[in-house]
Parts: sequence; structure tokens; C-alpha cells
Amino acid sequence: MDLGDGIAQPSHSHSKAELVFTTRGLLTCEVAKGLWMVPPECALWIPGGMEHSGRSAGELEAYVLFVDPDLAEDLPTECCTVSVDPLLRELLTAAAQLPPLYDREGADGRLVQTMLDRLRIAPVEHLHLPLPDDARLRTIAQALANDPSDRATIGEWARRVAMSERTLARFILRETGMSFGSWRQQFQIRFALERLAGSASVQSVAFDLGYESVSAFITMFKKALGQPPGKYASCSGRSSFPRTSRNLQ
Repeated sequence: MDLGDGIAQPSHSHSKAELVFTTRGLLTCEVAKGLWMVPPECALWIPGGMEHSGRSAGELEAYVLFVDPDLAEDLPTECCTVSVDPLLRELLTAAAQLPPLYDREGADGRLVQTMLDRLRIAPVEHLHLPLPDDARLRTIAQALANDPSDRATIGEWARRVAMSERTLARFILRETGMSFGSWRQQFQIRFALERLAGSASVQSVAFDLGYESVSAFITMFKKALGQPPGKYASCSGRSSFPRTSRNLQ
């Protein structure tokens, strides 16, 4: 499904877990029938063996760490986007500078273990957009991706895809784990993060999404993510994939 423009990384997998920490721009990864959004000061955890692809928006700067299975045993077995606090940020950037064959029994090994300990308790952000299997729901998903400002009610969507409103609501909950309103809101958040990564103003994003006032958009965004949209704004420019990559083993 075509969900936007940007520099893309094709679908791939690897045996090691992957941790992507974004410092600028926005990275969107498709993993396990869903999109995971990674704005600045957030990190995406991808367990080993999972097929995933990536697409950037704005001037992307990120660190990528590959973690051996024996170091990731008690870390999440599912993808998640986590918030990165100042301490975890410093640990991640320091770990990204380690040599490939760092001393696991020395100071470098202790640094990595501390980083993983902080990662285990990092707050999980609500930055997941589930993509359903059902063809009718995929039709709705594509339409919302193309126009996240669409304010059609669930009843109107039910008529468009020839389903009853109750059946459609049940299907959406079953396949996404969300209500229709929450699922649609995730499309709006994704659109907003991409535009903000490209240096669009909060006002223009709010109006493009069909909000009657900027304050209403800010309220929605802050309620969903715990931070105002201005926090996620970054400089525009040509996208590029991660500048630093390290194996932790």
C-alpha cells in the first residue's frame, strides 16, 4: 500500500534486534502489518527476524544499533516506539561510537548493559498505526492515508464498503485493537509528524487536517502523544538514512 513519499529502505530482516534512535526528521517503519512512527527523541525497537522497511521524512538523522540475541533476551518481543530521556540519549549516542569488538567485560560492556537497562524501562509512545488484512478495511486505510482530513463518520464508511456500521466497528476493533475514531486519529498524527518534520507550521498542519482552530489540533495532538506538536518540528531538507550504525554483541 502506498502511504507516502520519501527516501525508502526496502523490506529486509536480520537475526539481530535493531534499535533506531531518531534525532532529527521522521522515520516510519512498516513492521508486522503496521506502521511505527519514530519522531525525534524517540527510538524504535525491532526484535530480530522481523521483516521491516523504512521511509524518511524531513532531514533524517538517526543512530542504528544492532543487538545480539543473547543481550536482548528480556527485551520486548514485539515492536515498540519508546521515548528517549536525556540519560538514555547519552547512553545511545555513546554506544553508537563503540568499536565493533568492544570489551564486554570492561567499561564499554557496562555502558551497553546500562543502556539496555534504561531501554527496558523507557515509556512506550502511542505511535503505532495498525494496517488490517481485510480488503475492505485496507480500502479505508488507503483513503485515510491519502486524505487524513476526511471526516466521514463510521456509518458513512460502512455504506462505502457495503457493511453494516456495527460489523465495520467490530472488524476495525478486531484487526487494529482500536476504535474507528482512534484508528483514524493515528492517520492524522502520522500526517502531522511528517509535515512537522518537513518544517511545516503547526497552523498549516492543523488547517490541512480540517481543524477549525489551531488550539483544537494542539489539544488532540497533546492528548495523544503527551507533548505539543511544536516539540516534533525539525528543519527541512533532503533525507538521508542513518549516519551511525553499530553492532552490540
